[in-house]
Amino acid sequence: MRYQTASAAQTIALGKKLAKTFRGGEVIALFGELGAGKTTLVKGIAAGLGIRKVITSPTFLLMRVYPARHKKIQTLVHLDCYRIKNATEISALGLAEYLGRDDAVVVIEWPERIKKLLPRRRLEIRLQLSQQSKKHLITTPYHGTNTWR
Repeated sequence: MRYQTASAAQTIALGKKLAKTFRGGEVIALFGELGAGKTTLVKGIAAGLGIRKVITSPTFLLMRVYPARHKKIQTLVHLDCYRIKNATEISALGLAEYLGRDDAVVVIEWPERIKKLLPRRRLEIRLQLSQQSKKHLITTPYHGTNTWR
């Protein structure tokens, strides 16, 4: 699927729509250059899960965990791997305890830096900025299956 958004507000709205399809246990890998809208999309996902806190990129903390207000999903885990040099740096953060949990959604920015830790079943979303400063969102299905779970 391919979506085009022309503003941060539209990217947030798209994130909200995406969150409504979640059932719990999803791992979302966000690919894109700096400024492509990855954190903006996470803001929409968080809003769609009923999270009212201000969502910021966890670049320096690496991982933030937010309690969600959703019928099935209790936790949103937001990981930013931009500063990660190798996958072993992530192990100490406790990411493994959230992966695959039916009451959690894990969203990973810069997932290419921790390829070895990514589950086979995941949704990959690629964000790009066009020359007209519009954001493009291209999604591919979960790896390993054509269904969400």
